[in-house]
Amino acid sequence: MSTSPDLNLLAVLHAVLSAGSVAKAADRLHVTSSAVSNALARLRILLGDPLVTKKGRGIVPTPRALELAPKLAKALRELQDAVQAGSFNAELTTRRFTIALSDVGQIALLPQIAKLFTHEMPRASLRAVGIDSLLALGGLAGPEIDVVIGPDQASVDIHSEALFEQQAVLICRATHPAVTSRAQRRPGDALRHVAVEMAPNQGLRNLAEMAYAQAGVSRAIAMIVPTFSAAAAAVAATDLVATVPESLYATLQRVLHLRTLPLPIPPCMIATNMCWHTRTNADAAAVGFRDIVRRAAASTNKPVTNTRRRSAPRQRR
Repeated sequence: MSTSPDLNLLAVLHAVLSAGSVAKAADRLHVTSSAVSNALARLRILLGDPLVTKKGRGIVPTPRALELAPKLAKALRELQDAVQAGSFNAELTTRRFTIALSDVGQIALLPQIAKLFTHEMPRASLRAVGIDSLLALGGLAGPEIDVVIGPDQASVDIHSEALFEQQAVLICRATHPAVTSRAQRRPGDALRHVAVEMAPNQGLRNLAEMAYAQAGVSRAIAMIVPTFSAAAAAVAATDLVATVPESLYATLQRVLHLRTLPLPIPPCMIATNMCWHTRTNADAAAVGFRDIVRRAAASTNKPVTNTRRRSAPRQRR
């Protein structure tokens, strides 16, 4: 018996695994649920594995299916890129683009990206994921992430372009004792901090730690949270303080009744970059999507002065 299923069956399996249910996969493929179930039945026989089992309205993949999932996604993406190369039409494309960014980017930048995206690529879909999902999906080297907004990641296989920069600010609640007392003159004394750790050894927490360490200022860390918005919410309800990007403070200042205190270190500038992998560098659709991100960032933030686009060096083959 042949064990080489046709691409149609593999595309159905990919849709089911991506959507998490037979019904959603059918909608995505524009076929009936019965057609999807029949394709899965044929694939089970060919591969000798159940592949998925039902759980409520969704499905649970078998270990074999989980093993196949990333390989299928990569192969189908490469086929899609090959077919679309040189014939990209922003208004007609139905491609799904995935962007990874922290909660600060989701609050301050994503709305403008969404505005431009839905206007210029009305049939495409946009998926935004956080830093934790970025790592779980294999980062830019994986098959799903098109763009990462964050620190510079330029390397042999990764391209990086500076988008904008902003200051780090020290925030507290509006009624914090330091706002009306002389404690703000000595912010290194008595203040207890909320630190942000989106993932181990990732994100602004390390940048802030480096800046404070270089200035010789020791912070008393009272709390660690996974997002900047969580830090702002914790600060709003306590006498704790937090070092966050200025754009987050500007967005949440009135809602959470926040104030700033003098930063006890020299001005700390945070550079935000757009990074992408070599595999999508020349892809017309990806180029168009990056242009949308670039223009969205320029319309909502102050661009970095004398920004130079930096790409990974070419490898000799």
